[in-house]
Amino acid sequence: MMNRLAVAVLFLGLAMLGAACSDTPTAASSVKSVTSVAVNGTAPGVGAAAQFTAMATLSDGTTMDVTSLASWTTSDPSEVTVSTSGVVTGVAAGTATVTATYSNVAGSIAVAVV
Repeated sequence: MMNRLAVAVLFLGLAMLGAACSDTPTAASSVKSVTSVAVNGTAPGVGAAAQFTAMATLSDGTTMDVTSLASWTTSDPSEVTVSTSGVVTGVAAGTATVTATYSNVAGSIAVAVV
């Protein structure tokens, strides 16, 4: 009886040691952070609109389309406006910077309206 108990305890100890040394990622180690945001699009003419996109690069090197998740702003709404979904509209001739921010990381692009 004592031998069975010793074997059971040894087996349980080895199982616990194996689980502790596993290469399986834990929830904390699999969290990915945003390292950069790239904004792309073609400048619209005056009175025209164009959809811009925002792509986030994550800490593991993968990319994610965050166009609909980003916060969009423009440096000069008298020349360029931008909707909450990234649609850029040319208001007047000139250049403005359009910025998309996702997870506190911003990316920008100069938009020249002609």
